Amino acid sequence: MAFPTETVYGLGADGLNPEAVARIYTAKGRPSNNPLILHVADIDGARALVASWPPEAQVLAERFWPGPLTMVLAAAPHIPEIVRAGNPTVALRCPAHPVALALIRATGRPLAAPSANRSQGISPSRAEHVVKSLGSRVDLVLDGGPTKAGVESTILDLSRRPFRVLRPGPLAPSLLEALVGPIEVWSGAVADGTVQAAPGMASRHYAPKAHLELLPRPSLLARSQEGGNRVVLVTFGTPLPGSGGGEQRLLPGNAEGAMAALYALLHDLDAAGVDRILMEIPPDGEAWMALRDRLRRAAAKA
Repeated sequence: MAFPTETVYGLGADGLNPEAVARIYTAKGRPSNNPLILHVADIDGARALVASWPPEAQVLAERFWPGPLTMVLAAAPHIPEIVRAGNPTVALRCPAHPVALALIRATGRPLAAPSANRSQGISPSRAEHVVKSLGSRVDLVLDGGPTKAGVESTILDLSRRPFRVLRPGPLAPSLLEALVGPIEVWSGAVADGTVQAAPGMASRHYAPKAHLELLPRPSLLARSQEGGNRVVLVTFGTPLPGSGGGEQRLLPGNAEGAMAALYALLHDLDAAGVDRILMEIPPDGEAWMALRDRLRRAAAKA
């Protein structure tokens, strides 16, 4: 079953049932070295899934749950290995969406729920994206409308010190640091076949079918003249002047708006049969960190 969260749509199954979780991996074509996030309804639900619950986890959960924060902690013994991808840790989140929370409470189980799309593809921010990507591989899609945040949760590893952001998301590291002290930000890529500590760490991910290239704004027009069939230029905030009638798309000029609109735009361009997407490199700054991460991985070579 696919359901909405405030970040993206998730493909859910009973997170304590290995056979049900295996169906998620099969439906997505997801490699077994990529662990899943368990979604819970509250702090008590999370504490039942970990070997220890440090005070920092309590502070962060009280401040940011329900919300787009995933915490990686030492797993309780009963967490299935398939959920953890063999890691000694488990990733936990309490989503801030009434449909997701109602579903978790109705089942009485933690829900394993990666993004509801084929592995490495564009995450779904609308129900129709799920149907387009997974088709008959998903039994049911609960349509909660467009998601609010648009990109996946911030993942913070609390199982090690210093704490480390493994995947940037809607919650900036400085917000977390204000509560728990200094935090590292990991910005690498896990090699193919290597076990990931959390989702979203592979070199290529979130990718459209069209070839995506990130370029400085002054280079976009020149690059668009270098051949290819259908090319679309994407910029933030303002269009390029003097484009000669070429196709352009705009993303909002603020980070929050751009994150919310990104995946829907990429889905639309794929549906339109675009061959190449030339996108302006997002601005520097912490607010844009998650967007830069998603686009860097989306533009990586297959």
